Amino acid sequence: MSGFGAAGGLAIDPDFCAGLFARLMSFSRDEPGVTRAAYGEGEEQAHALMRATGLSLGLSPDTDAAGNLFLTMPGRDPALAPWMVGSHVDTVPHGGNFDGAAGVIGALAAVEALRRAGLVPVRPVTVAVFRAEESVWFPASYVGSRAAFGLLPPETLDLPRTDSGRSLRAHMAALGLHPDAVARGERLLDPTRIHAFVEMHIEQGPALEEAGIPVGFVTAISGSFRYRKAACFGRYGHSGAVARSERSDAVFALADLITGLDALWGRLEQEGCPATITLGEVGTDPVQHAFAKIPGEVRFCLDVRSTEPALLDRIEAALAQRVAEIEAARGVRFALGERTGSTPARMSSALIEALSGHARRLAIPFRTMASGAGHDTATLAGQGVPSTMIFIRNQNGSHNPHEAMRIEDLCAAATLVAHLVASE
Repeated sequence: MSGFGAAGGLAIDPDFCAGLFARLMSFSRDEPGVTRAAYGEGEEQAHALMRATGLSLGLSPDTDAAGNLFLTMPGRDPALAPWMVGSHVDTVPHGGNFDGAAGVIGALAAVEALRRAGLVPVRPVTVAVFRAEESVWFPASYVGSRAAFGLLPPETLDLPRTDSGRSLRAHMAALGLHPDAVARGERLLDPTRIHAFVEMHIEQGPALEEAGIPVGFVTAISGSFRYRKAACFGRYGHSGAVARSERSDAVFALADLITGLDALWGRLEQEGCPATITLGEVGTDPVQHAFAKIPGEVRFCLDVRSTEPALLDRIEAALAQRVAEIEAARGVRFALGERTGSTPARMSSALIEALSGHARRLAIPFRTMASGAGHDTATLAGQGVPSTMIFIRNQNGSHNPHEAMRIEDLCAAATLVAHLVASE
């Protein structure tokens, strides 16, 4: 194998990784791509595969009330708090096979390399397999990792899954899990008993590929505010009979909002302020809209992200001001609906420094970078656990069927993790 899998004497087995990805694909193929729904059959099978793999490596399994899986390799001193390495295995509908799963398979590959080399770290090493990271299934962030710390609000259990309409509570119960314990805030993880957390994950943008660099160390994870079921209400009318001054056109009003937000985003970029603004769904009412009608209603969602809390506040204030201006000018009414979101997270500079030192020693090229997407790592960092992520170069982005991570790049990331946990 070319690449970095054998750097420094700890050889990551590419066939071990490729074999696990192939088995994931075999039961979750859903053209065009793969689907492993949170608390559904695909995620459940993936957890079973990771558990069986962990057992084959001699790891001790543990599962919490929400179904999160933890596989632990003993260390030389069992009294020490463990390293934790892992990610999630659920996907978006018709997504790719690497998002999330690369972090779990990479963690298992690092442990397998340590086992094969006969190396026992001082601290235990726990591979974490979190549930329901992808909020496309249930409209809440970090369901599994928050539940692991007893942080999931009880009302989250009543949220319906987008495809089935059944509640999170019902889906948990159907898998033999314990939603009532989750509602009570029972937790398996104690942040004071975790030495540090590292999550490997494919990069979800093109930066590493364009730079020709296999891995990146994440300095911060964006937080967000989201309106998943927003709407603008105007007044239906005849497209040829109502003058512009008499119209309350919901689509033109939303267009004003979109162009205003885009102009704001452009100004923020010029100021060097990191943010993204996305309207991923826009649509008029299919029951009432028609070619010859002024649209009286349009629905949309809004997703705003930044690594800076103050910047999120600034954008949200600008949103409120622009909405009020458009309502007055267009004679429409906006209803943004329920607000959800997450808090930005800073990564551990000490962990980044340690990983950078290993990368330099092993001649593995790297860069530091922020994450625009949310990850379970944000939950652990928010609980005070020293945390960071290793991004893995990926050729076609994520949340699509064309993810194209190279196995040798995953091996580079897993090599760094193996050296990190073996060094302390």
